[in-house]
Amino acid sequence: MFLFPDSWRHFALRGALGGVAVWFVLAGAAGTAQAQAAAPALLPPEVEAALGRAKLPREALSVMVVDAQGGKSSPARLAHRAQMPVNPASVMKLVTTYAALEQLGPAYVWNTPVYVQGSVQDGSLRGNVYIQGQGDPKLVMERLWLLMRRLQGQGIQVIVGDIVLDRTAFDVPDHDPARFDGEPLRPYNAAPDALLLNYKSSVMTFVPDSAAGLARIQYDPPLAGVVRQATVALAAPGTECGDWRGALRAELADPAKVSFQGVYPATCGERVWPVAAVDPRGFAGRAVEGMWRELGGKLTGSVREGKVPPGLKPAFVATSPALSEVVRDVNKYSNNVMAQQVFLTLALQKNGVATFDGAREALRQWWLSRIGDAELPLADNGAGLSRDARLTAQALARMLQVAWVSPVMPELVASLPISGVDGTLRRSQSRVGTAHLKTGSLRDVMAVAGYVHAASGRRYVLVAVVNHANAGAARPVLDSLVDWTARDQ
Repeated sequence: MFLFPDSWRHFALRGALGGVAVWFVLAGAAGTAQAQAAAPALLPPEVEAALGRAKLPREALSVMVVDAQGGKSSPARLAHRAQMPVNPASVMKLVTTYAALEQLGPAYVWNTPVYVQGSVQDGSLRGNVYIQGQGDPKLVMERLWLLMRRLQGQGIQVIVGDIVLDRTAFDVPDHDPARFDGEPLRPYNAAPDALLLNYKSSVMTFVPDSAAGLARIQYDPPLAGVVRQATVALAAPGTECGDWRGALRAELADPAKVSFQGVYPATCGERVWPVAAVDPRGFAGRAVEGMWRELGGKLTGSVREGKVPPGLKPAFVATSPALSEVVRDVNKYSNNVMAQQVFLTLALQKNGVATFDGAREALRQWWLSRIGDAELPLADNGAGLSRDARLTAQALARMLQVAWVSPVMPELVASLPISGVDGTLRRSQSRVGTAHLKTGSLRDVMAVAGYVHAASGRRYVLVAVVNHANAGAARPVLDSLVDWTARDQ
């Protein structure tokens, strides 16, 4: 658990509510009185009804609705338990991405320099290639392909030496992908890395061929040294799609082999299955070598870890998409490892090496200078994939008010899912197109935060977080809050 910063003038008492741990904050008397004076005593009737249907107590919900253009002292339209620190799940990504947009700038890019050491003659390099990771969150398969093509553009077809991966820009602890929820093969559990390739995940695409009685399997990216089954038998005709992944009976525990003991239902059509690397630390090496050989390149040595020698100048630099595009992927699709890459970059730019402590300190300094005395969030890893992260609805609402009048407001708002339209809100039952909201969900947590366009023409900040063992049933509650906010006349 992360401690409250010394600058906070709070005392924290831990208690229990419905079996769920919560944090009670004793704030300054003046601030508490002001918030209570602004807060309506009751929730809207439709929200109370939705809570009842979901079997959730009122105390499970923290909510704040306030005019987006209002100042710090503007009264809330709705405030309920808004000062209680809660686990926000992926809504924490709003803090990380807004801080990054302001500190790094929307046009910020990550550069991955590639160094060639030695002489090139007749297509052969006698020496090593160095790839230096600098935290690029989006060095996906297509961009790795382009990087290798550019390396071949240096006149190199054969590397008589090694490919060396320099990952020293990030100093992060070893990560157990099973620790959070026992699901180590889920891509959302991938750890950050200075040289993050394809989110440390492989994608398997199953394409049924009924005439041949099998489904063909395409694997991306290519991985050196991994034996992968090319086809799998189809299930009996007419078999429902159902739990098609379970029907495959995949054997994925061996990092050097992928096989299937089951069948694939043809009724599923084409399906995609992303899987996190069984050997996360070795994934980058396998992907680099696999892509190099896929393009016809030869390597006499190995792919290994190391550091770029001092004084060596890059042969070329692979450049990422701009931060504004990266932030869109982070928030629209709630990409955890990309969020952590962005978070760590805050420290990398300040200190030359990225650590989580450095990122939290960079965020703290930014928050105090921009948001002021609103309660500082406990950001943990910056992605919200955490049992320890905490913030209050009131503090996040204040941050979103500040963001609304910021020069980077258009980039932040454009990165948020649109209700009923796209991203993690595409299936939302609230009013289509009326809200730009980041979503968050974990076991015992359901949340939304962002902006709602009301019928009156006003824009409201909405922050709503449910912390409860039955939070999985809270979606209609959050939808009712969006609808109520949008109905303002």
